[in-house]
Amino acid sequence: MILLIALLTLGLWAAIATVVELRRDGYRRVPTDWTRVRAHDALDRAESGHVYR
Repeated sequence: MILLIALLTLGLWAAIATVVELRRDGYRRVPTDWTRVRAHDALDRAESGHVYR
């Protein structure tokens, strides 16, 4: 019985800690700042003589 209580307590503590850390980390949808994204094409680094499919 003590083991069950300890596991439930640990599980509750872990769930609360996860929510707190996600909020502190800033987990949310943030729009992409396209001025900081380097424009690139799939063929920028293509080498001649290789077949790319």
